[in-house]
Amino acid sequence: MDSFHYISTTQLDLSTINTIILEQKKIKLSEEAESKIKNCRAYLDNRMEAQNDPIYGINTGFGSLYDVKISKENLSQLQENLMMSHACGTGDKVPNAIVKLMILLKVQSLSYGHSGVQLKTVLRLIEFYNNDILPIIYTQGSLGASGDLSPLAHLALPLIGKGEVYYNGETHQADELLKTFNWKPIVMQSKEGLALLNGTQFMSAYGIHLIIKSYKLSYFADLIGSVSLDAFDGRIEPFNELVHLVRPHNGQLKTAERIRTFLEGSQLISQEKEHVQDPYSFRCIPQVHGATKDTLSFVEKTFITEINAVTDNPNIFVADDMIISGGNFHGQPLALALDYLKIAMAEIGNISERRIYQLVSGLRGLPTFLVDNPGLNSGFMIPQYTAASIVSANKQLATPASVDSIVSSNGQEDHVSMGANAATQAFTLVNNIERILAIELLNASQALEFRKPKTSPFIEAFLTTYRSDIKFVSQDEILHDLIQKSIRFIDDYCIENELLFD
Repeated sequence: MDSFHYISTTQLDLSTINTIILEQKKIKLSEEAESKIKNCRAYLDNRMEAQNDPIYGINTGFGSLYDVKISKENLSQLQENLMMSHACGTGDKVPNAIVKLMILLKVQSLSYGHSGVQLKTVLRLIEFYNNDILPIIYTQGSLGASGDLSPLAHLALPLIGKGEVYYNGETHQADELLKTFNWKPIVMQSKEGLALLNGTQFMSAYGIHLIIKSYKLSYFADLIGSVSLDAFDGRIEPFNELVHLVRPHNGQLKTAERIRTFLEGSQLISQEKEHVQDPYSFRCIPQVHGATKDTLSFVEKTFITEINAVTDNPNIFVADDMIISGGNFHGQPLALALDYLKIAMAEIGNISERRIYQLVSGLRGLPTFLVDNPGLNSGFMIPQYTAASIVSANKQLATPASVDSIVSSNGQEDHVSMGANAATQAFTLVNNIERILAIELLNASQALEFRKPKTSPFIEAFLTTYRSDIKFVSQDEILHDLIQKSIRFIDDYCIENELLFD
């Protein structure tokens, strides 16, 4: 097994990224990528020697200062000033996993040879990645339009020996850590600071991280929903393939098929029923969960396009002898996709909470609040409150960030995407979905203990693993602990069974 992933002009996909993360692969530039980076830098150096005309961001100021010409002897200071002045993030620290993904995606974008950076700059970023030297970045500060300027400034600062980094479990001053590795600060050349700060890697890293997690939670929502359906003595007919072939949305078809597979061999699901229909939260699982799956496919396509693109500005086209100032840093595609992701995943939580509610309501022969001696024991009364609280919070988080825009840079940057806000909101929301599903799993596994005959062999095996750590609740205990164990179980099960994008 190759311990390296080679950065090249071939596309990154979710499976490759997931493998890089899980197998903790180090990264290298391919010979092709090195050549493209060096050729682009050489072209820019020659171009700067041959002309004095202003080129935005290379020998001019930035933003609304675009018409201020900068002398050649100040071009390096211009780039360093840019990095320092834009490092004004605040709020919570970006999780380390997302910072590391930001570095990977920034290297990928720079590898195409349209950015004009020095090869040694990219190689230093790779050294950061391979040694788990992670710049301290903050969640607040990006408008998601001139790229993720503030987060990427914090990402880039350690290259010049400034800012802070996280290494070996501690926070270090970047200049001190460079000395530890016997590295000299990179002297920024023309355009480099702008190439590092322009880009969408903050939004993109959050998006990729959340798509991977959302696919896994989508699988879990189907599995836990199947446990709830059997525990509620539900009907299998709404999952018949014939129903879904006449409304053939891909996600709907996949969900129905998956639930039929999970419940295959269940004596409970096949026994005669006294009721004709189930509530929508059970009967319409394929339609609701399936719509989220279709949304995830759209969001994945958007982000895969983005992470395999050049998103800084201006763009350098060596073969065409052109330097063009455009707007590839604008995060609108990502902002809309992240908002769509938020809405779709919020619905997984909405319908899950409704199943939780039905299970504790004392219906269909189940004890009220899923516990013996209700009254003396409150049982599973309050976990539904917790789920309801989270669902309500998610409805607020799911409000689209992309419908807002605030003018910046003295009117030059007069429309922004707010995609960075969508990204951090989505991060909270998707983690909330895991918590809701953990509560449903806790309730559904408890409810199933009151049922005879047996559920399916697959669900029996799944719950046997679950029960090895989370036991049946016979009398009141601290349910917070069981919810936390259920969350960890979901995380561990996803990793151990390599659940991904299915």
